[in-house]
Amino acid sequence: MTSEPHHEPFIRNPAAADLVWDALEALSEGIAVYDADYRLVTCNQRYVDMFPLIGDLIDRGAAWEDLLRAGAERGQYRKALGQTEAWIEGRLQNGVPVGETLEIELTNGRIYQVQFSATKNNGFVVANTDVTERRKAEVAMRERETLLATVLEASPVAVVMARQGDGKIRYRSPEAFRLFGHTESATEHYLNQKDRRDYVAALVADGQVDDYRVALKDASGAPRPTASWGRLIEFEDDTYVVTAIMDLSAQQEREDMIRQVLEACPAPIQMTNAHTGEVLFSSPETIALFGRVDSAKRFYVDPNSRENYLRKLRKEGFIQEFKAQYFNANGEAFWGAVSARLIEYNGQEVIVSHTRDLTEQLRIEAELSQQQDQLYQNDKMSAMGELLAGVAHELNNPLSVVVGHSLMLREDCPDPEILRQVEKISTAAERCAKIVKTFLTMARQQPVKMQRVDINDIVQTAMDVASYGEAGEGLDMQCHLTSALPEICADPDQITQVVINLILNAEQAIRESGLGGQITVATARAEDAKTIEIRVEDDGPGIAKDLRSRVFEPFFTTKDVGQGTGIGLALCHRIVAAHNGQISLDASPDGGTVFTIFLPVKEAQSKVDSPDGAGNAASHIRVLIVDDEEDVAELNAEILTRAGYEVDVFNEAGLALETLREHDYGLILSDLNMPEVDGRIFFETIKREFPDMVNKTGFVTGDTMGRSSQTFLGEAQRPCIEKPVSPKELRAFVSELIAKGSK
Repeated sequence: MTSEPHHEPFIRNPAAADLVWDALEALSEGIAVYDADYRLVTCNQRYVDMFPLIGDLIDRGAAWEDLLRAGAERGQYRKALGQTEAWIEGRLQNGVPVGETLEIELTNGRIYQVQFSATKNNGFVVANTDVTERRKAEVAMRERETLLATVLEASPVAVVMARQGDGKIRYRSPEAFRLFGHTESATEHYLNQKDRRDYVAALVADGQVDDYRVALKDASGAPRPTASWGRLIEFEDDTYVVTAIMDLSAQQEREDMIRQVLEACPAPIQMTNAHTGEVLFSSPETIALFGRVDSAKRFYVDPNSRENYLRKLRKEGFIQEFKAQYFNANGEAFWGAVSARLIEYNGQEVIVSHTRDLTEQLRIEAELSQQQDQLYQNDKMSAMGELLAGVAHELNNPLSVVVGHSLMLREDCPDPEILRQVEKISTAAERCAKIVKTFLTMARQQPVKMQRVDINDIVQTAMDVASYGEAGEGLDMQCHLTSALPEICADPDQITQVVINLILNAEQAIRESGLGGQITVATARAEDAKTIEIRVEDDGPGIAKDLRSRVFEPFFTTKDVGQGTGIGLALCHRIVAAHNGQISLDASPDGGTVFTIFLPVKEAQSKVDSPDGAGNAASHIRVLIVDDEEDVAELNAEILTRAGYEVDVFNEAGLALETLREHDYGLILSDLNMPEVDGRIFFETIKREFPDMVNKTGFVTGDTMGRSSQTFLGEAQRPCIEKPVSPKELRAFVSELIAKGSK
């Protein structure tokens, strides 16, 4: 050192003007002036305060080199710690760095920008600017940028930033590169260019699109179903489309964006501390979903869910579609699925995740589950139909004998008392036969009792049933029936059920919505006079236009989950179609719905039996009956013998074929289900060996519901009559078969 330190207050140069000194003291910078010998001439107090460890040495006449060395030795400079001499030597090697600007960091954490400027007398001026806060802000900015870059690299959603006009790609995330490969334009991602035009048009119209479903082309050229979220942004005087793309084929959500893209991205992305749960970053969509919270622990309805989530995440390093219940921004619980990756950031475990709201998906799954239950019920009903058909088949043969003989006794018996008893037997037998045919009709799901009916009576009955009790309470239910309508051929029970179902649907819609209160049922004759109209109209909430075309689909319903099966209107449609009619849905002028049923005006047909004609024709005809049930075969033979036919009976089809080779027959009546050679093989042999007898062959069977029987009868295209058969029905069937065969 060239001088001893002075501890008395620094004395300003008395030659300087007071104004100059006041100006120097007012500066935020530390200013010091050194002469040609590099000794301190003067400085402001700010300069002294900047170097607290050597403040006692800063005085007029102090050498710059001595102050520099003292600062290093006293631990003033951070870079000099542990290497004092080397640091001093390096600083003094080229002398005072006049004309340069340096940056020094003190051990107290302050950072100064030091500028050395030459004076005219070969001295220099030192200007120290405190840049500590500026440097801290820059470090914080770099840390934030690093954080965002980390989010982008770990994001599970593919992100593409492309120019709106030509689709030229300005940025793509690693996941987008993996999904699409190295493409120059976003247009290369589309299977159909119209899809991109529609997507951009939707963006321009609304400024954003959410959950846009479209099939895109991956790196191999294969189509992939995707959901896209898009925004329009302005960047470098041009408009760009920022798109976050979720590959739905693998249910993976990855997202990777720069800060500008990330702020525009609607996908809910967040970055949290794995240990503390502290939220480090939340995208706008995450905030919209969860609200502004400082800890991810507050997301979970059950805290144990987060522990399970962390355990799986730490084990694999990533997780996909982790399902749990979360609290949304309104504090309401909802089911969500999280896809995430675990990364290291600043020495800590950090989770980058994407959350998907499963509310709509779970609603659809619940509806599908309900529909599956309904399918199960349908399967049970189908099985019941097969059971009914089987029972009917087993009863048909003995019932044929009972019905046939009772009716023949009724025709032949002259004794009134015996005839009364026969009437009871006949009535009971016919009742059993009707029950069996009802079983078969239920199995077929066709109208069971087609008869001439007055449609006004049906509608009035349906109205009375539907309005009875609480169903019609509080509603204005009106019935307008057009008089003198012609009768139609229909099943009254089924048509009544259709009208009741439509009225009850209207009543339920009005009560649940609280809208409307009037239901009107009317009948009329259509303008073409060929159909009768039944109109059921209400002033309730109505059915949306885009749903009207689907209301008759099986399992489709506009009611809430658990409130409707979607079967009622489909059943109505099936019943009306089975009557060769139509049912339609239109909007009511009052805002409700109008269902209109159209049923054809048709006289009930009846076949007229002409036993005399049959007998006349029968005198020259020989009939071959083949049935493994002896009683049924003998009964049918007796009926036809009485009608004047010559009848041969065989209980085995093989024996019948032998007699066919030896005798000529005008008609063949065969059962279907027989042991060994059944009706199918028997008919195929006839086609092959006796082709002229094909048009003279008919079937009498109790099994018309079996799949194989239905298939065979459909292929054979031959007449068939279903057991049990009355004598009148059998004679009419044979007469008709002979008439057609002769042609």
